[in-house]
Amino acid sequence: MADNYIEKQQEQYEARKAAWKQTQKYGKKKVETSPQIKIEQSSETTSKTDIQRKRVFVTGGAAGIGKAIVSMFCQSRHLVAFCDNNEVAGKKIARETGAIFYRVDVSDKEALEKCFLHILKEWKDIDIIINNAGISSFSPITETSVEDFDKILSINLRPVFILPHLLAIHRKAQTIPNLYGRVINICSTRYLMSEPGSEAYAASKGGIYSLTHALAISLSEWHITVNSIAPGWIQTHDYDQLRQDDHLQHPTRRVGKPEDIARMCLFLCQEENDFINGENITVDGGMTKKMIYVE
Repeated sequence: MADNYIEKQQEQYEARKAAWKQTQKYGKKKVETSPQIKIEQSSETTSKTDIQRKRVFVTGGAAGIGKAIVSMFCQSRHLVAFCDNNEVAGKKIARETGAIFYRVDVSDKEALEKCFLHILKEWKDIDIIINNAGISSFSPITETSVEDFDKILSINLRPVFILPHLLAIHRKAQTIPNLYGRVINICSTRYLMSEPGSEAYAASKGGIYSLTHALAISLSEWHITVNSIAPGWIQTHDYDQLRQDDHLQHPTRRVGKPEDIARMCLFLCQEENDFINGENITVDGGMTKKMIYVE
C-alpha cells in the first residue's frame, strides 16, 4: 500500500480520537466514522444495533447466491458493497437493496484491488469479506486448454487470496485494532467429489478449501476468522420447474435455495460465533452423507 494512504489513516485515527475525547467531556455527540456510517455515541451507552452494523464487501453479488447474500445482509441493516461483471444486473440489485455496486471483473487483479482499496478509503475499514464470485465451466479434459484452466482459477480462486491479503495489510497499519473481522469463502461440495470434465472447477474449489484454513491462521493476528461454505445443489432460478425426484433424492426432501447459503453467512458473521474458525461447512441437504449405488 502507498505510504500516503497509511499516513492518511493515522490522521483519521487522530481525528477520531479527538472526537471521542469531546464526547467524554460534553456527553452525547454524533461521531462520523465514514461518509456513510454514523454511530451514535455517548459517555454512557452505545446502541446495540449500531455496534452490530458491519461493513460488508461481496464479490459476484449480482445473481444467484451472491444476490441472496447482498439482499439478506442489507435486510439485516448492514452496510453492503458488492462487485460483479454484470453491470445491468448489478445496478438493478443496488436499486432494490440499497447496496453499493461496483462493476469489476474479479479476474482483473488491478481492477479488483483498486475497487477494494477505494472502499477501504471510503469506509475506513471493512469488517466482512464474502468471496462468492465464481464460474462453473465444464468440458472434456481432452478439450480443456491450459488457458481455460487458468481462467477459471483467476476468477474462482485468486480473488480469495487477493482481498484478505489487502485487508491484512490495512489492519496491520492501524493504530487501534478492529477486534472484529470475518472472511467467508464460497467453496463447493465438488472440492471432494467430481464428475468428468470438471478439473478446473474442482481445483479452484479444492484451493478455496485449503486456502481457507491457511488464511484463518495467518489472519488471526488481526482478529479475523476465516471459514468456507460448501453448497450442494443450489437452484438459483426456476425453482418451481424442478421435478419431484430432484427434491426427494435429498435427505432433507428439497433442493437448496440461495437463501440457505446467505443464512449461513449471516450466522458465521454473528459476533458471538468467533470460535468457528478455519472450517468448511457443507450445506447440501445431506447429499454428501448419502451412500449411492446404481441398482
